[in-house]
Amino acid sequence: MSIRDVAADAYREAAPALVASMLGGLFAGAVLSGMRAELRAVPGLLVVVPAILATRGNVYGSLGARLATGLHQGLIRAEFEADTRLVAAASAAMANGLLASGFAAVLAFAVLDLLARDVAGLGVLVAVALIAGLLSGLVLTVAVVGVVFVAFRRGYNPDAIVGPVVTTTGDVFGLACLVVAVRAVLGVM
Repeated sequence: MSIRDVAADAYREAAPALVASMLGGLFAGAVLSGMRAELRAVPGLLVVVPAILATRGNVYGSLGARLATGLHQGLIRAEFEADTRLVAAASAAMANGLLASGFAAVLAFAVLDLLARDVAGLGVLVAVALIAGLLSGLVLTVAVVGVVFVAFRRGYNPDAIVGPVVTTTGDVFGLACLVVAVRAVLGVM
């Protein structure tokens, strides 16, 4: 197989996921532009948004890469069953996502407070970040496992597909979960 054939196969596998990622990014931007009320209600949330979205892609992209590697090496099977390696990887991703979300909120609060900028209370920012992190983490875990397993079963390279899917899913559902989290926290606090 020539380099040209390998490149053509890679583009053929990844192109639909990249187009979906681009469209999803535009949709996520539309969701963000519709979050004006939430952004006004929780000063400082806009500073937290990029950090939370970036960690979604990093953490769950890593989960997808680990699962794809495990499938290629025969360490896990592409079946939706409670495999200890799969559960451990998903649990670690959830824990890392929550830790990163909480840390981003604390850091944003500290920086904005230090700069004497208007910022919501630390408890509000952390609660919003953790709830959004948990909700989006659940969605992303299901999406990543599903995409990796289905791609592998159909003979595609999951590594070529999981990155764009995680990015898009993380952006769209990350922002939607932030809206839900703000409404839940402000309704409670």
